[in-house]
Amino acid sequence: MSVIRGFWTALALLSCTHLAYADSPSSPEQAIRKTLQSLQSDMVVESISKSPVAGLYQVALQGGRQIYASTDGQFLLQGYLFQYKEGAVVNLTEQAQETAVAKTIAGLSEQEMVVFSPKDPKTTITVFTDTDCPYCQKLHDEVPELNKRGVAVRYLAFPRQGLKSHAAEILESVWCAKDRQKAMDLAKARKEVDKASCSASPIAKQYALGQNIGIQGTPAIILANGQIIPGYQPAAVLADQALKAAKVN
Repeated sequence: MSVIRGFWTALALLSCTHLAYADSPSSPEQAIRKTLQSLQSDMVVESISKSPVAGLYQVALQGGRQIYASTDGQFLLQGYLFQYKEGAVVNLTEQAQETAVAKTIAGLSEQEMVVFSPKDPKTTITVFTDTDCPYCQKLHDEVPELNKRGVAVRYLAFPRQGLKSHAAEILESVWCAKDRQKAMDLAKARKEVDKASCSASPIAKQYALGQNIGIQGTPAIILANGQIIPGYQPAAVLADQALKAAKVN
C-alpha cells in the first residue's frame, strides 16, 4: 500500500473518531498538524485555513486534495463542502482542489513529459497514462485530431500496477528514449520499444504525484483549469471541454 493511500485508509477509519491529547496545542493549526502527523509523519500539508463553516478548518494537502478538521484537530472530515448561494449550489471543495491541481501541474517542466503539440496550441491537457491501458491506447490514436483542434497533449507516467509492473518498465524505456514521441507511439501501438534506462527517470516521481492528486486509473486527463476527467473521451468532446476550460473561443 502506498504512503498516500495508507493515509486515506487511516482517515476513513478515523472518521468521527475522537483523538485526545495530554498536551493541548496552542493554536488550531498546531492541533490539526499534530493529528495529521500522528496519522502519517511525512504528510505534506500545503495550508490550513478557516473554512466558510464556523469551527471547521480547510486543510490543503500536497497535490491538491482537501480535507476538513475541527478547531481542536480531534475530528477530521473527508468529502465535499457545498454552499447554497443565490439560488445555486457551489462545490467549494472541488473548486479548491481544481485550483490547487492546476497550480501543481502548471509548475511541472515539459522536459520531463512526453509532449505532442501543434505549432500554436490554444490549450493543453496533461494526461496520466499507462502504456498497457487499452483506453490510453485509444486516446493516443486521437492525439493527431486533438492537435488539429489546437490541443497539446502532455503525458505523465502512471503505471497502474505499480513501479515493478510491466507497464512501469515500458514507461521507463519511453521516457529514457532519445526520441520519446516515437517510443510512445510504438508503446501505444503495442509494438516493441527498445529497452532503456536512465539515472534521471521521472517515472517514480510522476507516479507519486498522481497518487497525491488522487489518480486511481488511466487515462486521467487534467484540463488547464485543474479539472480532472477520469477516463477516455472522444477527441471532439475532449477538445471542446479543454478549450472551454481554458476559456478559448
